[in-house]
Amino acid sequence: MFGEPWVLLGLIVPVLLLAWVWTRRARRLVLPFDHAAARGGKVLRALLQAGESFAPLVLAVAILLLASPQSLSAPKVKRSLTNIEFCVDISGSMTAKFGSGTRYDGAMAALNQFLEYRKGDAFGLTFFGNSVLHWVPLTSDVSAFRCAPPFMRPELVPPWFGGTEIGKAVLACREVLTAREEGDRMIILITDGFSSDLMGDRDLEIARRLKADGIVLYAINIQESEAPGEIVNMTRMTGGEVFNVVDPATLARVFQRIDEMQETRLEKTAGEYVDDFYALCVAGLGLLGLHLLAMLGLRYTPW
Repeated sequence: MFGEPWVLLGLIVPVLLLAWVWTRRARRLVLPFDHAAARGGKVLRALLQAGESFAPLVLAVAILLLASPQSLSAPKVKRSLTNIEFCVDISGSMTAKFGSGTRYDGAMAALNQFLEYRKGDAFGLTFFGNSVLHWVPLTSDVSAFRCAPPFMRPELVPPWFGGTEIGKAVLACREVLTAREEGDRMIILITDGFSSDLMGDRDLEIARRLKADGIVLYAINIQESEAPGEIVNMTRMTGGEVFNVVDPATLARVFQRIDEMQETRLEKTAGEYVDDFYALCVAGLGLLGLHLLAMLGLRYTPW
């Protein structure tokens, strides 16, 4: 396979040169014993013609190189990107004690640990209460996640973040994920409250929209009581699950479990045509070397 096949027309020149070398009449030099009986020296003549053939062959290799030889590479396996949007509750109840810190502290610590399991994916971070704030856009650079915890602590945010509107937050995360055409889509909801905007079958409507967009919803319920039924409905309808967490150790295991459930997909890509000059370069250098050696002695010397 050649990238510039029209260049191969130039091979006509070395072919004609080779034909001329092997078919022309031998050079003649008149000597005093020209009519003496002597052998024709066919072997020597063949060696001399072979020596003169190296130059046209080098030219042929040069033309082949200019034609850009290519070969088909082996199929590659690449990691399929997963777009993961963290949806973190920062309502007042997230200041409740949780291990050595608050529920918010535990959630952010486990979230940052989860980033280590999923290297190569794209992550986004959204905080919500009664309002929604997209803090980190979808990115593979997770440095912003490390810096986020001190700035959005529940005790520091404005009053309009004090409540809990999960439906609004999940739909806002859906808009972020659907803007990405490449890769799988996942929302990890971290909350400890009940949301009135999921009542009246609103949870089922949101779940249907998420499922239609190929978004899987996982929910982490950080409180002693079971997660509300509306959250359970949304996660199960999208292929996700709800995890009830009562301590930091359990929270860390939950993130590991989510990583195991949402396995990384590998995609096999077709082979591509790539430049392949190696064999021709070796052949050309070898012929050039033989040509130089032949010029030292394997050539006609009419004196």
